[in-house]
Amino acid sequence: MIIVLITAVFALAIAFVLGTALGFFRDFFAVPQDPIVGKIREVLPGANCGACGFPGCENYAVAIASGNAGISSCVVGGPAVVEKLAVITGKAGEAAKPTVAVLCCQGSLLHTPQKGIYTGIANCRGAKLATGGTKLCAYGCLGFGDCVKMCKFGALSMDSQKGLPVIDPAKCTGCGLCITECPQAIIKAVPKDQKVVMVLCSNRSPNRQQAAKSCKIACIKCGLCVKQCPQQCIDLSANIPVIDMAKCSSCGTCVEKCPTKVIRN
Repeated sequence: MIIVLITAVFALAIAFVLGTALGFFRDFFAVPQDPIVGKIREVLPGANCGACGFPGCENYAVAIASGNAGISSCVVGGPAVVEKLAVITGKAGEAAKPTVAVLCCQGSLLHTPQKGIYTGIANCRGAKLATGGTKLCAYGCLGFGDCVKMCKFGALSMDSQKGLPVIDPAKCTGCGLCITECPQAIIKAVPKDQKVVMVLCSNRSPNRQQAAKSCKIACIKCGLCVKQCPQQCIDLSANIPVIDMAKCSSCGTCVEKCPTKVIRN
């Protein structure tokens, strides 16, 4: 019993000495931080989403304070954060226009046949690397919800019946994490407060019959949208309609003429 007590006292003494030493060396070697970094950090939303181009809000705050970054890169904070940062730093900046993510694919389990039974790693990148995708449409959503898992704001959820992610525009901050995560590159950012025409299909197969076979509601390359557009702002050379938004007036003609309704506004 005495040995146990001596051992315990000895261990506590060592712990005390080491703790005191660590505290001393921490204070002795501490690098003074610019107080403005703390003020900037308090203003930032703390999402640590990386949309600003820096790994977390702390690093972005340091970059702003050191003059290596502007004050307009926080898409989550928006104009309110830019205004506060301008007061703290004395810098001028204009918040980026808010955007929202849109899934450019409607190829649900009801419309796109499966290649077979997939038993590999249950994520989109794994399925794409292993089999090139699980559906006959090689361009559409793979349906494992990598984007949903990546979203820090609860703006994405999976529709189990359709096998597609659902984006809640009210919660989407436009951070772009889902866009970066998607291996199919079928999630796009569009202006949040502006009515735009979107092509909700990514099937770039040049073969009309193959496109229709792989997805019941795919773009069938008929070219009606190109022919009927009053502004002549639609290009089909990439085997999928590409709309020049600088010329588009959102008149809705292409929406009306599209036989498979892949163009929406």
